[in-house]
Amino acid sequence: MTMPAQRSGAGAAITAAWLLTAVFYFYQYSMRSAPAVMMPDLTQAFGMSAVGIASLVGLFYWGYAPFSLVAGVAMDQVGPRAVVPVGAAAVAVGSILFSTGDPTLASIGRFMQGAGGVFALIGAIYLVSTYMPASRAATMIGLTQMFGMAGGSAGQFVVGPLIGGGVAWNSFWLWMGFIGLPIAIALFVLIPSRRSQSSSGEVTARPGLGVALRGFGTIFANPQSILCGLIAGLIFMPTTIFDMVWGVRFLEEAHNIPYSEAVLRSASVPFGWIIGCPLLGWLSDRIGRRKPVILGSTIVLLLCLAFILYGPTGVLPPYALGLLTGIVSGSAMINYTVIKEANRPDLSGTATGVINFINFSMTALFGPIFAGMLAEASGGGSRQLGHYQDTFQPLIYGIALAIILTLFLRETGPKARGTTGTQTPELATS
Repeated sequence: MTMPAQRSGAGAAITAAWLLTAVFYFYQYSMRSAPAVMMPDLTQAFGMSAVGIASLVGLFYWGYAPFSLVAGVAMDQVGPRAVVPVGAAAVAVGSILFSTGDPTLASIGRFMQGAGGVFALIGAIYLVSTYMPASRAATMIGLTQMFGMAGGSAGQFVVGPLIGGGVAWNSFWLWMGFIGLPIAIALFVLIPSRRSQSSSGEVTARPGLGVALRGFGTIFANPQSILCGLIAGLIFMPTTIFDMVWGVRFLEEAHNIPYSEAVLRSASVPFGWIIGCPLLGWLSDRIGRRKPVILGSTIVLLLCLAFILYGPTGVLPPYALGLLTGIVSGSAMINYTVIKEANRPDLSGTATGVINFINFSMTALFGPIFAGMLAEASGGGSRQLGHYQDTFQPLIYGIALAIILTLFLRETGPKARGTTGTQTPELATS
């Protein structure tokens, strides 16, 4: 039997590992969102149009989406210590390559940022879902996403004034690369090895392609897994495609808002995630149900986006609408808890990888489409409010679809399962 002191020590080690992995998530998310505040600089430096730069920046998601599957199965088969530090190192090298200003190297670097960055979220969720109390799963996953969105907000709120104040865009990416290397080393030191994490006497399957494929087959064959991925993706896209790529330009071009003010207003959306992700996760754990929180928040998100595109200006306080949009869109992360609860516990990492793959594949696929639609709507000339409305109106329909799909989602919260979820999977076997 495990002694209380040993349990406490193990719990502290897992918490420290989770916290540093969440810091890694903050780091990579700041680089994910930073291009939104330097689009003119990147356009000039790379000699591309705004649409071309949007496509270059969007390569992040082409790395992020497919490597979600790699990261998920790697967590289940070899553990986070073997892969999360490698992911952090890849992000750092990718940032340095992006700073060169060479289109080819920058494309490789942006892809590496996405491919390596995905190990942050999946690694943190793996630690939460495998080694922390199930009764706090949605809250801790929400806290994880809070770190990410704090990075997303910093990527605009902090980086915007730096770029506006004269810091060269390439200097920013170079220094971010240098910062990432010690993060990778610290992750290797602090994340416990798989052997120290596993319970005594626990038998696990040997890593292998066959095991991985069977795991993927199990997750993809579950309709609830597909629903979770689609709902999360539809809720996410207004943030990943609209705000984090076009948000600043939308406010500048459609509403004549000065650059510095546009940066702050756009950053209010990811700042809202900082509040909404842990708050909505806590609420879901508190009431013991997932669907009511997802459904109610998504309805409010639909109203917010409709008002952003079509509502009159000057009616609401400057940052209120963006902040509320970020808060309610935090409900996307509850689907990461649902997919874990709807599948076998030993496939926790694979399940997280699958939902991340579906979620960000949607952004990777639709991001260039929306960029092309905007260019076509404006005829390659200056962009006006009507052009943005015509282009991004489908996002409203997408949120409406997410509401409908949520109705078909099976409730997996503790009350529906009739469990309290007070034990961790690891300690429950001690």
